[in-house]
Amino acid sequence: MPIESQTDATSENCRNHNDVITLDGVSFAYQHKTVMENVSFSVKERDFIGLIGTNGAGKTTLLRIIVGLLKPSAGQIRLFGQPIDKFKQWDRIGYVPQRNAFNPQFPATVREVVLSGLFGRRKLFKRLSKTDYTKATDAMDAMGIKDLEEKRIGQLSGGQQQRVFLARALINAPSLLILDEPTVGIDAETQESFFHMIKHMHQHHNMTFLMVSHDMEMIRGYLGKEPASSAGKLNFYIKHSHETQDCVESNLAHSLKGLREQMESGKEVIRIGNFN
Repeated sequence: MPIESQTDATSENCRNHNDVITLDGVSFAYQHKTVMENVSFSVKERDFIGLIGTNGAGKTTLLRIIVGLLKPSAGQIRLFGQPIDKFKQWDRIGYVPQRNAFNPQFPATVREVVLSGLFGRRKLFKRLSKTDYTKATDAMDAMGIKDLEEKRIGQLSGGQQQRVFLARALINAPSLLILDEPTVGIDAETQESFFHMIKHMHQHHNMTFLMVSHDMEMIRGYLGKEPASSAGKLNFYIKHSHETQDCVESNLAHSLKGLREQMESGKEVIRIGNFN
């Protein structure tokens, strides 16, 4: 059942917004074992989708299919209205995989990891420009990791690594941000700061979110107590940001830097400065 059919009110709010993700009858099998079967749903602009499911339900697999890292055994996928095999605008999508998918011994500095977010298909063999380096600096500054830029990624704490991966995902100011259990392995205060930040991004910027999380309290607190739709063992929670007031600062990196500085100064109860 498509997510947008959850309620008449939400459908009315979403009607003028375009589809960002559309899955139609998607199935996936690994070594002849079915992981998911006949999954159909759509995500519209400025939706925040929380994806909950038991271990083995296919949450990470679904995200990897959406970002083109896995190919479904059946079904169709469209991104921003285009079939995935013809989709070229990958810089419109930011993806933060699970931390355990990253080798902490990978010999790269924070700055290099953040810059790698620019290495799309079109830029893979092109020289980085001064503008690219400025984007990386802005993204690191926004996440409060500018002072860590020369450190190896494996030297950082879990919360610091997540800030690096988020800066990498945000470097192109994506229209869609996909997060796979972004707070696993980090402390409760850091999780609270992180959720506060992504809620700000959803409420005040033209961004769409798809996030896998094990944190039912956070999901239900922001997205509602009941899932809008289910497919097998996967449950989809949704909140649509339709009539929100945009930030005075339209630049996402500068807006997030301002939010972090405001939190650090004590103007907010939650302190993003402890995101480490």
